[in-house]
Amino acid sequence: MSALLIVIYVVFAVSGVLTVWRIIKGPSILDRAVASDVLMTLVMCLLGADMAINHHTRTLPVLLIIAAVGVFGSISIARFVARRDNSER
Repeated sequence: MSALLIVIYVVFAVSGVLTVWRIIKGPSILDRAVASDVLMTLVMCLLGADMAINHHTRTLPVLLIIAAVGVFGSISIARFVARRDNSER
């Protein structure tokens, strides 16, 4: 394994741990929503890096599903927060 791969794995691992920490600790629901989007983006980047390193496209459908879930999740959280803000006024 090359040194570049080790650096890539360490960077993804550290950023994943920090993102999970923000999901657990985050003071508001919007902080947790952004952190979960970042975590899904990290997973997508990791799968994309795996495809580039190993020269395959087997995980491409998984990437598309994760992207769709991320978009719909962000939209539904934004709508939930907007409704909650309107009801508090």
